[in-house]
Order: sequence, then C-alpha cells, then structure tokens
Amino acid sequence: MSVLAASLLEKIESRRARAGVVGLGYVGLPLAVELAKAGFHTTGIDLDARKVDAIAAGRSYIPDVDPADVLRLRDAGKLDATTDFSIVKELDTINICVPTPLRKTKDPDMSYIVSAVESIAEHLHPRLLIILESTTYPGTTDEVVQPLLEAKGLKVGVDFFLAFSPERVDPGNPTFHTHNVPKVVGGVTPECFRLAAALYGSAIQTIVGVSSTRVAEMVKLLENTFRAVNIGLVNELALMCDRMQIDVWEVVDAARTKPFGFMAFYPGPGLGGHCIPIDPFYLSWKAKQSGFDPRFIELAGHINASMPHYVVEKVADALNTRRKSLNGSRVLVVGVAYKRDIDDLRESPALDVMGLLDAKGAEVSYVDPYVHAISARDWPGARDLRSVELGPQTFGQFDCLVIVTDHKVFDYAAMVAQADAIVDTRNAIRPNAPNVFKLGAPGPPKDRERLAGV
Repeated sequence: MSVLAASLLEKIESRRARAGVVGLGYVGLPLAVELAKAGFHTTGIDLDARKVDAIAAGRSYIPDVDPADVLRLRDAGKLDATTDFSIVKELDTINICVPTPLRKTKDPDMSYIVSAVESIAEHLHPRLLIILESTTYPGTTDEVVQPLLEAKGLKVGVDFFLAFSPERVDPGNPTFHTHNVPKVVGGVTPECFRLAAALYGSAIQTIVGVSSTRVAEMVKLLENTFRAVNIGLVNELALMCDRMQIDVWEVVDAARTKPFGFMAFYPGPGLGGHCIPIDPFYLSWKAKQSGFDPRFIELAGHINASMPHYVVEKVADALNTRRKSLNGSRVLVVGVAYKRDIDDLRESPALDVMGLLDAKGAEVSYVDPYVHAISARDWPGARDLRSVELGPQTFGQFDCLVIVTDHKVFDYAAMVAQADAIVDTRNAIRPNAPNVFKLGAPGPPKDRERLAGV
C-alpha cells in the first residue's frame, strides 16, 4: 500500500477522517447519520438550503432517520451541513448520493452526477477518497467520473482514490436500514477498494467486495431489473387472470407455499419509486450502446407501463355496473405515495392513474395521510391538489374509490361500508365484498351474475 493510501487508511480506522456526503435525500442523510454514529465528523453538502437548515436545527426530514439521532449528533459536533462545496478542501472522504433520473427519451440523465463531480473537482486534493453511490449504468465511474476528476492532473489510485458502492435503501422498511444492509463495494484500484471498504466497514455490518466498479454498478441494475421483470411477469398474469375469471391474488398466495424455486411477487397499478421504474432503462440503454437488444427487459417495462391504463379501464367497468359514466364521475384515489406507509411520491403510478382519469373527464380527488399536497407540475392534470380531509361519511361522497397505495392507516372497513364502488389494485380489502372490484380478479358476485345474464 502506498504511503498516501496508508495514511488515509489510518485516519479512517482511527475515526480521525472527516467524512462528507453530497446529496442529503433518502440515501444521503441516512448514510451521513451512520457515519456520524461511527465516530466520523460528517458534513452533508446539498444545494437545498432547507435541508441544510434542518440539520443545523437538529431536525430530520426523512421518515427513516430518527430526529433524536440528528439532534444528538449535531450537539456532539459529529454532524453538520452546508451548501458550499469549498468544504471539500477539509474532507478526507466524500460519498456522492445525488439523483439519477431519466430524460423524457428514457436516456440516463447524468447531469446531477456531473455537476457534483465538477464541484468536487474544483477543490480536489491528494489523499481524498470519493465514492459514487448514485444508481447508474456500468462504466459511469471510470468513463465519466474518473476523467472529470483527473482533468487537473491528479491521478486515481496514486493521488486520490475512487470507488463505487450502490445504494440499497428501502424507504419504510422496519427491519433493514443503512447499517445492516450488506454493502457492495468496487474500487478503480485495489487500494481504492480497501479504503472504501474500510470506511463502510466502520459503519455498516457487512461488506461485499467485487472486482471492479463496473461489477458493482451492474449489481445494482441486476437487483432492480430482477424485481421489475418479475413484477412485469405477475402483472401480465393479472391481465391474463382477469380475462380468464381467475383471482390472481389467490394464485400467488397458493404458489408461495412452495418452499423452493418460487419467490412471490404481486401485481399492482404500475411501478414507482426512485429505482425500479428507472434502473432497467439504464441497463437497456447501456446494452444498446454495446449492440445488444435487451428484449426481455423492455417487454417487462412495456407491461408495467400499461398497468395504469388497465386500472382506469377497471374503474370505467366498475362505474358501468352502477350505470354511471367515467366522464363526470367523482373518483377518489386512495393513496398516492409510491409504496405503503411512506411519503415518497417519486414515479408513483398514482400520478399516471390520476392523469388518465382526469383526461377522460372524471372529477379526480385523492386522500393520503403522508402526502398532504400535490403540485401542478407533479401530475398530468397540471393543477394543485390537496389531500381530502376524512370525515364520518367521506367515502360515500364519491362515485368510485381507487385504492392505489394500501397504507395501513386507512379504514378499509369504512370504505366498504360507505362506497358504492371500489377498485382495489393492492388486494387491500379482504374478504371480497359486493362493491369491490379487484385488479386481476373476477368482479364481485353480483357483477359476475350481471355479466352472465343471470
């Protein structure tokens, strides 16, 4: 090990290294807190002054981060934040945790990564460890990040150190958090890997080393593409079961009793979140750059993207059984966060469902205790909305309810008691009820009799 690397390793192992985290969102803030807990003086860097101010006040704005931890670490002088990248001159390690969205053309948008790396490069100094965590395509670390950092003459593996470690955050998961989810790490050089593994090993229980940054980048894409493809499969099965008058939920529940060779995935109104709807497109884009046609992945993407349209068709069918038209009907979307019991709206299929309902003339409202308002720019309806306030008979005031996100706090019994028609895309209501129409399942008994001409 070089003298420079050995010196940095000693600082990391003795907790004298000063850590930095660029991007203080769902990935960055939990990581910054874990590094601070491990004993490092950790500084968050974010251009959003509201986040910086929150940390300065000892407040958490991420549900998975305990506010008491932020306050305690701030008071201990272990956690602070700034909007000024010049702090890089004082840091020994930097983790980059910025967004990696898609352009409208479904190509990777690398602007956040490039902007962060360019800002770091302005203050790059010898003996600095830089780790990219943002999900991206294989080759980003050595094809994009490394040249930007080396542009002023310093060399990776000699003067500074560079690695990639994919984030594995699952918002709202009560069991797995940053400190107990195994951390995959790949370095540009063996010394880069060793230093990155030492940093993570101080705060995270298990480190999984791989041979390169490209392998580490591909690991993340495999994980989320695996989920997207399997969700696509079960969504197609749901469409099939709908045609065949079979309950897909009963099918999956029975299949999951097999103790080997099967993993249960469930259908839904579409994909949401910061990873699963996006990562397969990163992999697909990179594959095409290499002359490979990823047909399987793109087919799954096509099926998943079609689910909001199917949900709206289901709403129209449910209203038809009540002799009502979708155009002019009052429709309440129940739950708009992309998954249960969180406040994250990113890529939520509820936004597509609402946009399609609005385009067909429905009067669209929503209720979600975690998402109090939706901006006009966040959904195709292009107007500001606020969550409906629930009263004793709220659900009965709408022609149809559409359960898109099955938050545990919802009173599903009240919905069944009050609503004329409910489209349940999450199998939230059990047992079946005569006014509940489920995704991928036969209609309620009276509806089946009506269709059969009984």
